[in-house]
Amino acid sequence: MRFIPNNETVQRQMLQELGLSSIDELFGSIPPKARLGRPLNIPPGMAEEEQLALFEALAAKNSGAECSAFLGGGSYSHFIPLAADALVQRGEFLTAYTPYQPEVSQGTLQSIFEFQTFITLLSGMEVANASVYDGASATAEAVLMADRLQQGRGRVLLAASLHPYYRQVIDTYTSNLGLTLEDVPPDGKSGRIDGAALKDMLGEDVACVVVQQPNFFGVVEAIEEVAILAKDAGALLVTAVTEALSMALLEPPGASGADIVAGEAQSFGVPTYFGGPYLGFMASKDAHMRQLPGRIAGQTVDAEGRRGFVLTLATREQHIRREKATSNICTNQNLVMMGALIYLTLMGREGLKEVAAQNVSALAYFMEQLRTLPGYEVLYDGPRFNEVLLGCPRPAGEIVAACQARRIVPGIDMGRFDNARARQLLVAVTETARKADIDALLAALREAGA
Repeated sequence: MRFIPNNETVQRQMLQELGLSSIDELFGSIPPKARLGRPLNIPPGMAEEEQLALFEALAAKNSGAECSAFLGGGSYSHFIPLAADALVQRGEFLTAYTPYQPEVSQGTLQSIFEFQTFITLLSGMEVANASVYDGASATAEAVLMADRLQQGRGRVLLAASLHPYYRQVIDTYTSNLGLTLEDVPPDGKSGRIDGAALKDMLGEDVACVVVQQPNFFGVVEAIEEVAILAKDAGALLVTAVTEALSMALLEPPGASGADIVAGEAQSFGVPTYFGGPYLGFMASKDAHMRQLPGRIAGQTVDAEGRRGFVLTLATREQHIRREKATSNICTNQNLVMMGALIYLTLMGREGLKEVAAQNVSALAYFMEQLRTLPGYEVLYDGPRFNEVLLGCPRPAGEIVAACQARRIVPGIDMGRFDNARARQLLVAVTETARKADIDALLAALREAGA
C-alpha cells in the first residue's frame, strides 16, 4: 500500500465531491464531547534532514554491547542470512494479512501453508495453525484450548520453571474464566519440574499441565515422564517453547507426548527487536484441530486439477458466530511469519541442526571455562541447550552493571523476577558469540565477582 500525500488543493476537491465544506464534517457522527478538541500533543512536522539528525542523536544514546548474545530468556540472538532480509522486503510479500479471497490470495495462503508444515515437522505434531501474536499469548491460548477440550475441569498446573512473563499472560487470559492456576515447583537438583510434586497435585479436576521446553532456567525437561503422569490423570500436556531452535536438536514435543505445542518462533530469522513481540506458533494433534484458534490454510486442487490453497478452518469471531469462536484476538503475523519461513527454507534440515549444535558447543565451552572463576556456580545439573543459570558471588544486578561498564551484557538478573534469586544470573550463549566474545565475558565476570 503506497502513501499518497494530499495537499490542500486536493483536499478541497475531495471535500467538494463529497459535498462537505471541511474535514471536521467527516466526523459529524461523533458527539463533540467525545472529540479531543485540541491539537495532539506531538512535535510539529520536520524536514527529512531534521528527522535523520534526531534519530541519529537518539541512537547515539544507546550504550551498545560487544557481546549481545548473552541475553536470552525468550529473546535470542541468532545469525540471519542477508538473503532473508532482502527477500522479506520484496513487494510481493507486503500484502494484506488476511487472505479472505483465495482466488487473489494464493501467495499468502501458500506461505501460511508452508509455515504450518515447518511447524508440524519441528514440533512433531499433526496440525499447526497460521501464526499467532507471540509465544506468551500462544501459550495462554493453548491453556484456553485445553480448557475447552476438558470441559468441567477447573485446574491448570504450571511448571514454576515457565517463563514468568508467560505465566503473567496466562493469568490475565484466565482471570475471569473460573480457572485455578497452580505452580509446580522445580526439582532443586536437576532444575526440571518435580515429578513427585506433580503427581501429588494431579487429579481428575486438572485440565492440563504446562511445561516449558527447555525451561526458563535453561534446563531440558523430561517431557516423556511429565506426559505419562498427566495422561494417567486424564490431563492434557501443553508444551511451551521459547527457544524454537531447540526443536531442531531435541526430541520433538509431539514425539514426547505433548497434546498441544505453543511457543515463540523468534529464533527463526527474526531479529530481537528490543524484546518483541515477535511470532507465536501453535500445533496440536488432529483430534484437537477444531479447537485451535485462528486459521488453518490447506492445500487442495481446483476443477482442472491444479494445486491451490484455501482457508481450511477459520474459527475467529469474524468468521463464525461469536459463541462458537475459539478466539477473538489471535491473528496471523504474516510478514514476520514470512521472514521465519524464508529463514527456515534457506537453512534447511541440516542447516538448522548445525546451528543448534553450535549453540550446544558454545555453551559447553563457556561452562568449561567457568570452572576457573571463583564464586560462580552452575545451579542445576540437568541437561541444557544454550542457557545456564549461575549462582553469583554478589547480587546479579551488581554483576550486570560491572560488566556493562565494559560494554558487555552478561545475561539476565533473575532478581527482577524473584527477590530470592537476586544472586542468580541467566546466561545465554548462541552461535553468534565468538570464542573471543565468550572469553571477554568470562574476564568481565571474574572482575565483577572479585
